[in-house]
Order: sequence, then C-alpha cells, then structure tokens
Amino acid sequence: MNVPPVEVMSDLAVLPVPPWTPSRQCPGIKPLCLDLADWEATEAALGSAGPFELLVNNAAIAQLQPFLEVTRDALDRSLDVNFRAVLHVSQIVARQMIAQGVPGAIVNVSSQASQRALRDHAVYCSTKSALDMLSKVMAMELGPHKIRVNTVNPTVVMTDMGRINWSDPQKSAAMISRIPLGKFAEVDDVVNSILFLLSDKSAMTTGSSLMVDGGFLVS
Repeated sequence: MNVPPVEVMSDLAVLPVPPWTPSRQCPGIKPLCLDLADWEATEAALGSAGPFELLVNNAAIAQLQPFLEVTRDALDRSLDVNFRAVLHVSQIVARQMIAQGVPGAIVNVSSQASQRALRDHAVYCSTKSALDMLSKVMAMELGPHKIRVNTVNPTVVMTDMGRINWSDPQKSAAMISRIPLGKFAEVDDVVNSILFLLSDKSAMTTGSSLMVDGGFLVS
C-alpha cells in the first residue's frame, strides 16, 4: 500500500508536536491537529485528506468522578471524544474507502472498562461499552464492503493519562492484584495488537474485541 499516513490528534494534543511523535520519527506522516468533538472542523480536515485504507480511533479522555458527582460537562465531553468522534471519523473514512472500492480495516481502541464496572468510572465505562457495540454494528454493515472493524480492549496502559489516573499506589495495587499477569500494559502491548488487527494476518476477523488485559476479565 502506498497510502500516505495521516496522524489525527484530538484537542488534548500538546503543541508544538514533541520530538518523539510519529510525525517527527517518520516524516511521511502528516499530522492533523484538531478538536475531534468539532464535527465541522473534522469533516473539513479529513475530507481533503486520504485516501485511507486503515484507521485507528485512539483519541479518548477519562474524567473520573463518583456516580453521584458526575457533571453534565464531564458526560458531554466524554461522549463527544470517546463515542461521537469515533462514529464521525469512521463515517468519513469508511465512505472514502467505499467510494474508492478498496478493502479496509478499522480498529477502535476500547477498554477492559467496557465489560467490567470500575469505581468512579461511570462515564468512562459507559462510553467504552457504547464503543464496543458501535464497533460490532459497524462490522456488520461495513463487512459487505470488505471493511473489517474490531476493537482492542486494554487494561490500564502506562500512557500519560494512565499514569495520572493510576498514580495512587493503593489504587493501582488493588487493580494489579486482579490481573493474573501481575502488571499493567505497556504501550507496545496495545500497538502490537492493533497492528495485528490492521494486517492481513487477521483477514477473517471482524466484529471482535481483542482483550489486552493480562487476564483481568477472567480473574
């Protein structure tokens, strides 16, 4: 495939682009820095990009609040980024794939939290559960166009967001004690799973959720 990659960032990205990002390491990547909650801006930016054959929806936020303290702002923002943005970006990209008549693959980054209740995660768990079901419907409807759709569902990943939300040793120890492999995931654990689902090695896999949770859901 000779498709120029496009790096789409949410408004959570810090500008200027730091030296370790893919666009600096791989000059062929063209970054598009925008607020994915802004449908008009996203439509304009992606409408002129591409062509696309692969898509990874990875932008997300986690605003942790007890159920009784969930705010409307936290709910709206989480739905905008964790769910609505995935639907919208996927629509734009899938329409281009169909128009070009090319097969494609979409991977939505979900979470183990889509299938297990976690304290203070009422909104996050709910948005990730919605993402899992959206992905299954996408797989059903896009399958006839030879577009595969799957999710990866990691446990806590040692990203900046993961370190912030799980920095409390007591909180993290309680979670790790429920993971048979006894550790949180590293970024490469998730990246390698995504690469598998994007590749032809998973050509018969669609509508599935690949757990990258160290066994959390079986404990």
